Amino acid sequence: MTVAPAVGDRPLDPGPFASACPSRQVLDRIGDRWTVLVVVSLSDGPKRFSELDRRIHGVSQKMLTQTLRALERDGLVTRTVHAQVPPRVEYALTEAGRTLIEPLNALADWAMSHMPAIEEARRRYDEATAAPR
Repeated sequence: MTVAPAVGDRPLDPGPFASACPSRQVLDRIGDRWTVLVVVSLSDGPKRFSELDRRIHGVSQKMLTQTLRALERDGLVTRTVHAQVPPRVEYALTEAGRTLIEPLNALADWAMSHMPAIEEARRRYDEATAAPR
């Protein structure tokens, strides 16, 4: 994250550190766990809602719907309705959405490779902060 140079102790442009910066909404969107999983799931091509629902364990249909709508609104996902009976709806990444694949795959890889160390740190923390019995 790059922020403009400072004048004294105050940055000229605080960017996402400023509460009113619109980039915070984008960071909220791409930092959401369901967004990460949807983008990674769509990285190998278009998927139907039911395919995404089966692939992303633990997401409710309501949350998956909200995530897909938000990604569509942000221009990261397209929703295509195919005229057939019953109608078939597919979701795919846009060009902008595809630019997220590499950083989000890196984030997912980091989480997987660091999970054992994080679990151990959590265990040690929980033991150290447990209330005496």
